[in-house]
Amino acid sequence: MPASPDREIWRLAVPAFLALVAEPLFLLADAAIVGHLGTAALAGLGLAGAVLQTVVGLCVFLAYGTTAGVARRLGAGDLRGALAQGIDGLWLAVGIGAVTTVAGILLTEALVHAFGAADSVTGPAATYLRIAFLGTTPLLVMLAATGVLRGLQDTRTPLAVAVGGNALNVALNLLLVFGAGSVPGLGIAGSALGSVLAQAASAVALVVVVVRAARREGAPLRPDLPGIRAAAHAAAALVVRTITLRAALLVTTYAVTLGATGARDQQVQLATHQLALTIWTFLAFSLDAIAIAAQAITGRALGAGDVDGTRAATRRMVVWGVRCGVVTGLLLAAASPVLGRLFTDDRAVQQLLVPVLLVAALGQPVAGVVFVLDGVLIGAGDGPYLARGGLVTLAAHAPLVLVLGAASAGLVTVWLCFAGVFMGARLVVLVRRARGTAWLVTGPRAGVASAT
Repeated sequence: MPASPDREIWRLAVPAFLALVAEPLFLLADAAIVGHLGTAALAGLGLAGAVLQTVVGLCVFLAYGTTAGVARRLGAGDLRGALAQGIDGLWLAVGIGAVTTVAGILLTEALVHAFGAADSVTGPAATYLRIAFLGTTPLLVMLAATGVLRGLQDTRTPLAVAVGGNALNVALNLLLVFGAGSVPGLGIAGSALGSVLAQAASAVALVVVVVRAARREGAPLRPDLPGIRAAAHAAAALVVRTITLRAALLVTTYAVTLGATGARDQQVQLATHQLALTIWTFLAFSLDAIAIAAQAITGRALGAGDVDGTRAATRRMVVWGVRCGVVTGLLLAAASPVLGRLFTDDRAVQQLLVPVLLVAALGQPVAGVVFVLDGVLIGAGDGPYLARGGLVTLAAHAPLVLVLGAASAGLVTVWLCFAGVFMGARLVVLVRRARGTAWLVTGPRAGVASAT
């Protein structure tokens, strides 16, 4: 580690923070625009967003695993090997994206009806989701390319692309949803199409940067099947870890649907839950900035054999995670009475959103620590433990939240379970691991950590 750990952390975290804040603005912009089409359309966007975020979220290993692997090789002094590994990740993203796009379009109706929502909600949800699946490959390529650049300790380029892509998304959404001049308004379909076009442009910009760096170092650009298979194999544990996280969110959304009584109540509950979850995701991405720095710093330090530096950086990043969580919690609590008005004119949704956001605010300091330690262990290549820990947290959360949903305990109670039980279980699992030494494996490749 450099003489000033804080300086190194924030050199990476600040651009990552700005880029990560820009990313969920794709959904925030969609929610703000679609919300003015009506509560049914907003609720439909909520269902479609839950499915799409789950599909893309399952592939977040393309960014996280690539960041850790590239950073380790960089720390070991093998820049060409780092870029070659990054190119393998890009090809893996293309392959997964192509399969997911076809499967997603074919299964759109089944996916949105799985939530058991009324026809007034599933119709807009299916319209949005069918078009949005066309952006799957660009989204996955963006993840992989961003992971390569983060592993190379470059968080500024992803920031520039994220800002540009988000601005383009807002412009296209406004144009295609409401229309202007000779361009007809397409409603919720226009929102999906605008997002797909913005995602494609962002993916192209990031790939150009990575390919140029690979050419400078003489790294191969053609698909390398052994390298792609190795990347897929290494990602298996992170996939399991991500499945458990996404499953927890899906189960929570299902509990909201299960607990609603009547079509109108279901619309209000789902619309409110969608807004709260979108805001939670927005804040999670902002807190995750330190976790991104943790992935890059941990991977590079362990690649160089610096165990003491890894420990020192982890301690500092946990401190900053707590501080940032307190700040975001206070800001969210203060803004909770007015945030609903930005997204919908429905008074029932506005009123219900306030107590839900107060619950989310209370969970922010815990989230700050959870995200940092998650990033540290991902950077260390400790995927198997994260997979097992994810199963434990899901087992603690899912039965309870489903019981609360079946009992119609209400949206606020469901969120208390999510913020308290789910995030609390993650905190216990991650702190337990970080206090040990099994994850401190050094060298250019992540070793197999012990199961203890």
